[in-house]
Amino acid sequence: MIAANDPTLRSWVPVAAGSDFPIQNLPFGVFRTAANPEARIATAIGAYVVDLAVLADLGYFDELQLPKDIFRQRWLNPFMALGRHTARGVRNRLSELLRDTQEGVRAHANHFLIPMDQAELLLPIQVGDYTDFYSSLEHATNVGTMFRGKENALMPNWKWLPVGYHGRASSIVVSGTPVRRPHGQYLSQGATQPQFGPSRLLDFELEMAFVLCKENKLGQPIPVSEAEDYIFGLVLFNDWSARDIQKWEYVPLGPFLGKSFASTISPWVVTLDALEPFRVAGPPQEPEPLAYLRCSGAHNFDIHLQVDIQPEGGTPTRVCLSNFKYMYWNMCQQLAHHTINGCNMRVGDLCASGTISGPTPDAYGSMLELTWRGTQPLKLSDGSERKFLLDGDTVIMRGWCTHPQGIRIGFGEAKGQVLPAT
Repeated sequence: MIAANDPTLRSWVPVAAGSDFPIQNLPFGVFRTAANPEARIATAIGAYVVDLAVLADLGYFDELQLPKDIFRQRWLNPFMALGRHTARGVRNRLSELLRDTQEGVRAHANHFLIPMDQAELLLPIQVGDYTDFYSSLEHATNVGTMFRGKENALMPNWKWLPVGYHGRASSIVVSGTPVRRPHGQYLSQGATQPQFGPSRLLDFELEMAFVLCKENKLGQPIPVSEAEDYIFGLVLFNDWSARDIQKWEYVPLGPFLGKSFASTISPWVVTLDALEPFRVAGPPQEPEPLAYLRCSGAHNFDIHLQVDIQPEGGTPTRVCLSNFKYMYWNMCQQLAHHTINGCNMRVGDLCASGTISGPTPDAYGSMLELTWRGTQPLKLSDGSERKFLLDGDTVIMRGWCTHPQGIRIGFGEAKGQVLPAT
């Protein structure tokens, strides 16, 4: 058992019931404050940011023999590159310092404990490469049914390999960053030539993404049995999508301008260690995957996922409640497939799951599915309707696991407001 995961632990830091960040979570992120603009690495507990650089300066990590100033970094990448074993040691040590049996460290609390509303949470990862998969059976079936009919919903390769494409890393932004409605070409119904203008069918995609903390050499695939050694943790991921632009451009090379204008991630990376108690088996895979994709054990995670839409000046309406456990292709299979040709992964690379839809209409992970291509508009709590997103709308994604003892391991938010096209 990982010591920091003990469900009986309680902290001397106040943690409200239902908080995403109890002592059993301890995710990693990067922050700064108005008083100290230097970016540095932190964890979260309750409604507080814990400045790990200050704890290191006070000598609380000396026994771990970490590199000097490892927590005074703009990005998590150097820390993640130390490996999951080192991160586990840091997380276990933090658990010791923050549990309610510790008295001495409390004397220094005003030096390292910062109210979260006084901290600016930054993009935590320097993303070198970003890959987006298409690994939800329900989502692929829904989209295929809309465009090709029920009998041809899945492409012939879909149940044989985790379909993916290389996305744009430079436009990945942290939660709270507004997203500008993109321009592009689209072909209107019945038209014979395209128009140019702002996207009319702007959508969200409910996803999660895993972050790489270990490299493989060019030409050396990562075996499916070793894949988790390379995965540091997970973030929420909103892969914003301009459906009209994408539909016109994607043949034959796939998504381009319809996706690359923005993707939003949550600011806290929740470690695989923290998610360990929530492992579940994935859905049955038929036909049996080829040998390099076969894996045993539970490699999915029971993570509840929620999407709200908040009109400008209005209140949020929940439009989706899904779960990460529905993924047909798990992260280990995705990474093994990604590298089977010898592709080399680097620390900080991000691999997104693709839209995560569940088996019922309220669990569909995109507006495309929720409104069935705009034919069944959603009604929000203010009485307004949505086929796709309007300017001023804010999309709020949340994710959390629930322990039988009531502990919630959460990811915070991946949030962004739609701004009008320039």
